[in-house]
Amino acid sequence: MTTISPQQLAEREASGEPIELIDVRTPAEFREVHASSARNTPLESLDAASVVKTRQQAEDRPLYVICRSGKRADQACQKFVAAGFTNVVNVEGGTLAWEAAHLPVVRGKKAMALERQVRIAAGSLVLLGAVLGLAVHPYFIGIAAFVGAGLIFAGVTDTCGMAMVLARMPWNQVKDEAGGSCRVA
Repeated sequence: MTTISPQQLAEREASGEPIELIDVRTPAEFREVHASSARNTPLESLDAASVVKTRQQAEDRPLYVICRSGKRADQACQKFVAAGFTNVVNVEGGTLAWEAAHLPVVRGKKAMALERQVRIAAGSLVLLGAVLGLAVHPYFIGIAAFVGAGLIFAGVTDTCGMAMVLARMPWNQVKDEAGGSCRVA
């Protein structure tokens, strides 16, 4: 997978090279902070073929992908490659590295990071399973075992089912003033 540092990408953009940068985080994460030139296309609803068809740049130009730290952008890049589009570049270190390099960002309303939501949900389910297992019936320990197995699977495959579910929750979506869901595309 091809990668680029945030500084290199910013230098290309400053030199006048046309840049197309998509941010694959949730709309709420994107609203909190994003690279000023990025547009939001959440990973959980990413249709690589559709994105390629509606590109703002020529097909021979690279498509740059960014997320929080690089993992979701890597998954998005793999989706693009699987769809037959290989001129895709992962921004190393994601938005965290972009911010650390003091590159221009747009800031909005704060949101809780998806990784933090996963830790809270997993910890809560494990605690609930343990308490119910002790207080109600030993079978409830299965909840803790199920979450533990899910965490092992997430670590081995670098794919987190709980994060995918949480990303679709209403608090991780952005609402417009009329109350409808607003995905920045």
